[in-house]
Amino acid sequence: MTVTLDLPVPARVLAVGAHPDDIEFGCGATLAKWAAAGAEITLAIATDGSKGTWDPGADLAALVATRAAEQQAAADVLGAKRVEFLGAIDGELEPTPELVAALCATIRRLEPDVMLSHDPWQEYRIHPDHHAIGMLTLGAIVAARDPHFYPDQPYAPHRPSTLLLFEPQRVQHVEDVDGWVDHKVDALLAHTSQYESTMAIHERPDEQRSTFARGLHDEARAHGIRVGRRAAEAFARIDEL
Repeated sequence: MTVTLDLPVPARVLAVGAHPDDIEFGCGATLAKWAAAGAEITLAIATDGSKGTWDPGADLAALVATRAAEQQAAADVLGAKRVEFLGAIDGELEPTPELVAALCATIRRLEPDVMLSHDPWQEYRIHPDHHAIGMLTLGAIVAARDPHFYPDQPYAPHRPSTLLLFEPQRVQHVEDVDGWVDHKVDALLAHTSQYESTMAIHERPDEQRSTFARGLHDEARAHGIRVGRRAAEAFARIDEL
């Protein structure tokens, strides 16, 4: 299978994630690279992140507010222009007509050249929200391009040129992110509420932060080997949208 390397820097990018921090894991270094080159980056987060703790006594309203603030801080690290939240409940995400309409309106309003989201066909992925957001994104792209979907929306139809799906079942495209992996690391470390549950940073924070960062660099190095680069992020690629 031919693997393509490096899209031209897009003018406008919309990355869609199921939860706060998902986008950073999937494509944080690519977004940082593009933002530094002048791309306008928007992050759309589908759920409120309210299940993102192992503490059974947690104040979930406070957690939602914390995760929103962490997401904004991470976006700032990446150089993203804005963060938008679709407002679904963590763990209950489905590609409902209401959410498809909301994301469709976002696509039409922002007119992204490139979109990124989760690969809904990834095997053995157990979190249902990650499957759902991939299908939601595909449904919204189809709706956004067709004038007969949601004709009452005050925006013209829009068709992105490319969709990149991160954590892909099949790697079809990579972005060279040599020099940008530390931005990904720093953006993820902005999500301090997720240290214990997602990043295994708990008992020995300094040591475990370093281990976490090394893991991200090792992953980028492994993807870079595919195309003879020092570091890369991998995607499935769809151009026929």
